[in-house]
Amino acid sequence: MNDMPRFERTNNPSPTRLFGRKLDGKTVAIVHPAWSSCGTYRVICAQALAYRALGARVLSIALMDAPTAQAPRGKRWRKYLSETHDLPVDERYFSGPPTRSLASLSLLKDGWWPLIHGDQASWLIELVERTPLPNGLDDEAIDLVHANHFFTLPFVRRLVGKRRAPVVLETHDVQASQFLLRNRDGFFISPQIGFDALLAIELEWMRTADICVHLNYEECELFERLLPQMRHALVYPAVPPAAQSRRSERIIAVASGHYPNYLGIKWLLEEVLPLAPQVSIDIVGDIDQVIKARDKRLYDAYRHLFLGRVPEIEWVYERAACVLLPTLGGFGLSIRTVEALSSGAPLIATPLAFRGLNVDLQEIRNVTVAADAPSFAAAMRHVHARSSCGDGVTPNCTSDTRRFFDRVFGFDAYVEALSGIAAEMLVA
Repeated sequence: MNDMPRFERTNNPSPTRLFGRKLDGKTVAIVHPAWSSCGTYRVICAQALAYRALGARVLSIALMDAPTAQAPRGKRWRKYLSETHDLPVDERYFSGPPTRSLASLSLLKDGWWPLIHGDQASWLIELVERTPLPNGLDDEAIDLVHANHFFTLPFVRRLVGKRRAPVVLETHDVQASQFLLRNRDGFFISPQIGFDALLAIELEWMRTADICVHLNYEECELFERLLPQMRHALVYPAVPPAAQSRRSERIIAVASGHYPNYLGIKWLLEEVLPLAPQVSIDIVGDIDQVIKARDKRLYDAYRHLFLGRVPEIEWVYERAACVLLPTLGGFGLSIRTVEALSSGAPLIATPLAFRGLNVDLQEIRNVTVAADAPSFAAAMRHVHARSSCGDGVTPNCTSDTRRFFDRVFGFDAYVEALSGIAAEMLVA
């Protein structure tokens, strides 16, 4: 089951047809957290497809971010494997810090103690330091490593070892900012770590990569300024296009169960919907479980709106009269925003939904930006009225949002960008 769009096989260009076999005979190892149903997983899938389109053999090395049983045993691994069966790679490896590491005094001192003060960076680094190389990986002839998130780099350092494989690091936003946002949702003791200290850990490990790839222009500008001696590249990720809306029946919001999404959906339910009582919406994704756990009263009041996690998200976008993006928190590029752009449906969004995108929203005519609850509700009432009376909209294949998506997030442009980076690294 997967609540995210996928690149269809018919949309995956043949390596020999469009891109040539520029990495023919090469093996690329993609190292990444063992996460699913999130933006990172979407980017990893795109990386794998792009490298395979260039002729490379692609390995996935998934690292669990908590002490756990050896894969495939344990609840965490079973969940991850059940949700990532469509990962388009040639070989899969799995590892994570063993359960026995919980009894380690060094982890207590160097990982757990910093963590209770909010230092999630040190905690993740210490976990990855204790993550062993999976069996059989030593026998792989790896030519290029594409690491995702700075905290995977202690593992990458051991993986590379005596190999001459260059390391591409995909930063996935400024993680120091993400950690501070998550700290708002947890219980930590004083003194709590600050942004500068978290960023220093992040930068220290980033320096060990050969090139840093950034997926939004804000993080690219920041890291270019902080690490001027390093090579940087801005590469917007290729995102599988959502099904184009056709029947214009429902107003939808799609959200996974992350804290920033909780803030946005809570605001939508408590402050926006009461101002648009005649408008019915569908809320899709496992955000329902987060709302239920954190605010049972709110969940019970609006349980009829939640569809939960769906087997295929395409049918939801196909019947969308409009997509809501009530984004109040988070940093870096929002993959859900990109997904919504690809549907071609009209969007109603808060300004923060378009973070990381260097775009003049006034040029995208089927986007309504609403900075407060009254204007957001007014836009919803307008869409509802048009939909109810059968007022037509621009065909979605030619809408401004879909054209912007094709130009910026198309698969061909992404493959060419990774091809150029790989060529530069392999001859360096």
